[in-house]
Amino acid sequence: MSFFSGIESTPIFVLAANGVNINAQVQGRLISLSMTDNRGFEADQIDIELDDSDGQLALPKRGEKLSLHLGWKNEALIYKGTFTVDEIEHSGTPDRLMIRGRSADFRETLNVKREQSYHQKTLGDIVRTLAERNKLKPVIDNKLDKIRISHIDQTNESDGSFLTRVAKLEGAIVAVKDGNLLFMRQGEGLTASGQPIPTMHITRSVGDGHRFSLADRGAYTGVVANWLNTREPKNKKR
Repeated sequence: MSFFSGIESTPIFVLAANGVNINAQVQGRLISLSMTDNRGFEADQIDIELDDSDGQLALPKRGEKLSLHLGWKNEALIYKGTFTVDEIEHSGTPDRLMIRGRSADFRETLNVKREQSYHQKTLGDIVRTLAERNKLKPVIDNKLDKIRISHIDQTNESDGSFLTRVAKLEGAIVAVKDGNLLFMRQGEGLTASGQPIPTMHITRSVGDGHRFSLADRGAYTGVVANWLNTREPKNKKR
């Protein structure tokens, strides 16, 4: 059952730590689970809040790997990536444990500043060169792949910053997802491989929130300005 069909659905997840399914340990304690899918070179993030009112939860180690699948009951789950635990918070009362992890796809090499020139290269050539250097698989929009760049310099600039700059020049977006370096056009409703993204209709029956307000604050009927006529050294008002 799809959430977008208007029929009540049950969200489900599968959470694994270092490759081991931990749903049984988490299910009865789960308060909230959210995953933020960010654009560009900002890492995706997972936030897990657990009930620890009995004080029996052990704090996970920072650096542990969490993998997440999300979806709806009776439908195939979608793999959302692997995350490295880098933040833990315990609060009370009531006692709660917050675990935060960020995408494990990012490579430290993306932040290393480099010097390189690219002459008479296509965008695809440049993206593939940087993907190989950072041990990522390039996924490039077909039209962008063929665009020829006469010359561009990467001067004291990280690969991540350079790719972001090049993407902006060409009206594209760049991101790292699940070991892939994505380079695609934005706003076209297509996947990185050029396939149309299915249209989904969201109606009020499946959840809606809105806010509308009218206010007179900031509405002006005129402007008063002071000025000086040099022939008559006296401030005037209009």
